[in-house]
Parts: sequence; structure tokens; C-alpha cells
Amino acid sequence: MGEPAGNFILSVSDLTARVKWLLEQNFRTLAVQGEISDLVIHRSGHVYFTLKDRGSQLRAVFFRGAATAERLQLARGMAVIATGRLTVYEPQGIYQLSVLDVKPLGLGDLHQRFEELKQRLQAEGLFDLERKRPVPTLPRCVGLITSLDGAAIEDFFNVLNRRFAGMHVRIIPTAVQGDSAAAQIANAIRFFNARRACDVIVVTRGGGSIEDLWAFNEEVLARAVAGSEIPVISAVGHERDHSICDFVADFRAPTPSAAAEQVVMAKENFFERIANLRRRLRDALLLRVAALRQRYVRAASCSLLQRPDDMVMLRQQRLDFLAARLEQTLPRLHERALNRLTSAGERLPPALNALVRQRRDRFTRAEQTLNALAPRRVLARGYSILLNQEGQALRDAAETRPGEAIRAMLAKGDLELTVKCVIPTEPSP
Repeated sequence: MGEPAGNFILSVSDLTARVKWLLEQNFRTLAVQGEISDLVIHRSGHVYFTLKDRGSQLRAVFFRGAATAERLQLARGMAVIATGRLTVYEPQGIYQLSVLDVKPLGLGDLHQRFEELKQRLQAEGLFDLERKRPVPTLPRCVGLITSLDGAAIEDFFNVLNRRFAGMHVRIIPTAVQGDSAAAQIANAIRFFNARRACDVIVVTRGGGSIEDLWAFNEEVLARAVAGSEIPVISAVGHERDHSICDFVADFRAPTPSAAAEQVVMAKENFFERIANLRRRLRDALLLRVAALRQRYVRAASCSLLQRPDDMVMLRQQRLDFLAARLEQTLPRLHERALNRLTSAGERLPPALNALVRQRRDRFTRAEQTLNALAPRRVLARGYSILLNQEGQALRDAAETRPGEAIRAMLAKGDLELTVKCVIPTEPSP
């Protein structure tokens, strides 16, 4: 390998500074379209994210852009056009886009696929709480599906061994990212179910970008988790990461460590719980024995229980007394009822006669009153009632006209009359 021309050797910092100068001179303000990934809004007010497409990705920083990000509701998976300057972050030697403005375009491709699958599976009921199975309190065996090379398996075992050393764990190593990862994890879940090889299954991996975690958003894995008869715990990524596998699983743990905590209670807690149950059982038994001892003492001091024949004889004596009273009382009751019946028979005929006379007198008085008020009785004193053709009584001569036929009611019989002339009433002087 030859020496550089003129022995011109650059330090890393010098080379980075020259690259930065070249990029900033040749790429001034430019607009880049991509999908947001790994979005972080720092408390300093700066926004850090990655722009990506199917082939590549670009780091981006939006200084003092927190307010704009919140106003535009920037989120992972959103497609945007970022306008800014290309520069180099020298401490790490990476080029990045210093963003000046952001224009949202809508959902990115991966995020749109994520939402479409999520909505479809939710409509099928795969996320319903009613179908989720409870995680066993103390499993005899834990099935772990993860990569042997990642940090997730170390975090999981660190917590598990600290909480319950000696727990039996069966591991099926799989890829946790890439095209074949979803199928491998789904096959591992089916294997555990087919062999009934464990009591609970943990699917886990560490954090990463949405591309790294995409295997856990595949439908084949979601179907396998939903069809598992063994409860499944999903512990994918960090707490802010959510995957389709999390929604379908019976329990979602934010991290691998949290999954280990959920799988089994600390051994000390089990021992304390057993000790508490032992104390409660002993106290309950002692209380029961004390109550039975008191009952025995009261029974032993009871005179009736000491001499049960006395109680029988007392009941027999009371029965004899009641029988004697009944023999004495029955004749008196019979005589009294007979006297009441005889007295009622003597009083009934006069009472009926008086009641008949009273009703007859009331009828006679009502008949006299009705006859006194009858119209014919009034007409018998020399009066008559004139009726028009409609049968209405005439009270004024002006209510008729000459030639009109009218009827006169007398005390006995009626007369058909014809009006010859109408004589009006003379006015009073």
C-alpha cells in the first residue's frame, strides 16, 4: 500500500471539518421528503428524529422546534417534507439535516400499514379484553422466545434470577428482526402450544426503530399469538414502543425486565405470603377450638343436659295439664255457642218484621213525593202546557206564528190546536 501523496495525513477532526465544509457549500437549503422515525422532543426544546424511506435514512435535528412539533402533532410514521441545511455533527462524524421548517404529508407507508392491520384485527375482536387469558401466578416452566445475541435475554434473566432463582425456562432462539423473524417467532409459539412445553410464553426483544421492530407488526405473528392456548406476554422494545403483538398478547410488558417481574413473584414474597397464610390458619383454628371449648363448658353445666329425663317429664306434665283444661273447656264452649244460637233465633223474626215495615214506609213517602211533583198533578189544578211541533214547551206568544199547529197537554189527554193570531204582551204602564 503506497503512502499518501506528499505524506499528507489528516486527523479525524480535520477530515470531518473538510467534509462538513464541502457538504455545507454544495448543499445549502434543500427539501427532503421521508417518514419520521425515532422522534424525540428534548426538554431543551430541540427535536431529534430520523427521516427514512425504503432505501435509506437521514438524521435530522430541529433546533427550538418543540412548539412546532406539538402544533403539527409530529409522530413516528408520519410522512413529511423537511426543509433545512445539510451539515455534519462533528463529535460523532455523522451528517444530518438541520431543519428549518416541516410540512406534514400524512401517514408514512409503514405507519399506514400498521394502522390498517391494527384496525382490521381490532374489528375481528383480537384485542378484546374478554379473550385475554390470565398469567399464572407461579408457572412451573416459562417459554422464552428471543434472540440469544441481544440485551433483552440478559435483562430478562437478571431480573428473573434475582426474584426467583431456579425457575425452569425453555428458550427457543429466533431472529427478532428481518424478513423471516415474524415467521420464526410464530412457529416457536406454535411449537410451545403443540408440546404443552410451558405455562406462559414470553416474546421479547430490545428497543429499536420501527423498521427494527416491524417483525412484531406482521399478521402471521399476530395470528399465532391470538391462537395460542398458553398465555403470551409481549415485551417488545421500550415503554414508548407499541406493536401489534402487544395489542394481541394477553399481557404487555414495557421492557424485558418488566416481563420477568410479571412472570413470577419474588421468592421472598411467596415465603412471606405462605407465612401469613400459615398464621391466619393457626389463628382461625385456635379461635374455632376456643369456641368449641366454651360450648362444651356451657353444655356440661346445663342441668337439662345433665338430667335429660327431667326435660321429658316436664313436657309430659305440661301436656297432661293442657289436656285436662281442654276437657273442662269444651263443654262450656258448646253450651255458650248453643245459647248464642237460641238467642239469635228468638231475635231474628221481630227484627225482620221491623225492617220490612221500615222499608215499606220509606217507599210510601217516596211515592207520595213523586206524585206531588208529577206534571199531570200540576195540570189537574186547571193548568195546561203548550208544546210546539218539536215538543218544546212554549213560554212566550212570540215563539209561534199564525197557522202553526201546536199541542196542549191537559191533566187528562192532549189537544191539537192551530194558532189563529198572536197577541203580544202589552207593555206595563
